[in-house]
Amino acid sequence: MRLTAITIFPDYFSPLSLSLIGKAEEEGLISTEIVNLRDFATGVHRSVDDTPYGGGAGMVMRADIWGDAIDSVSASSKAKIIDLVILTPSGRRFTQRDAVALSKAEQILFACGRYEGIDARVGEFYGTQDRFRVHHLSIGDYVLNGGEVAALVVMEAVIRLLPGVLGNPDSLAEESHNDEGFLEYPVYTKPPTWRGVDVPDVLLSGNHGEIARWRRENSQIVSSEGS
Repeated sequence: MRLTAITIFPDYFSPLSLSLIGKAEEEGLISTEIVNLRDFATGVHRSVDDTPYGGGAGMVMRADIWGDAIDSVSASSKAKIIDLVILTPSGRRFTQRDAVALSKAEQILFACGRYEGIDARVGEFYGTQDRFRVHHLSIGDYVLNGGEVAALVVMEAVIRLLPGVLGNPDSLAEESHNDEGFLEYPVYTKPPTWRGVDVPDVLLSGNHGEIARWRRENSQIVSSEGS
């Protein structure tokens, strides 16, 4: 899988070299590319934004500059379909189901907006192009300064689902927000007693049937409380 991010702050994506994601790239499971949007701007200040039509506060990122940047990525891509993810507070809330769907993509292109966002015509145009699937996504009901942090969240959620990225693939089946729709059960490790709080006896019993039942019941409780 190839993951590309277009941004005016390329350094935001330095965490991609760390931990399991960095290892995945070293092993050739993924490839990442960070594109500086300002490389496609003109003028002394390489400005990428302008005042909004209709008035209002803030600045809007220009469609022509975004279009040139996206076209450049598309021209160098071997993917038949490019999933264009536009990070925006007005997008659909990103879920584990979205992560699973995106984990099957050939290439994901993240458009990291700033200021008052990206000119809406960018999403509208590429939504009409056969080679693109456009996703307007939000990671929550709050506003960030830009889409870079949100893009990193989506990247990590997607990359960890790829075969070979996690050391133990069984972890995917037992974690929160799994296919059964439950949140993960509480987990414990050594020591068996810590500051007067004990690990539940059933987990120390060696009875795998009872342990499975306890975990299932507690997954349902956590899911109910968190809904």
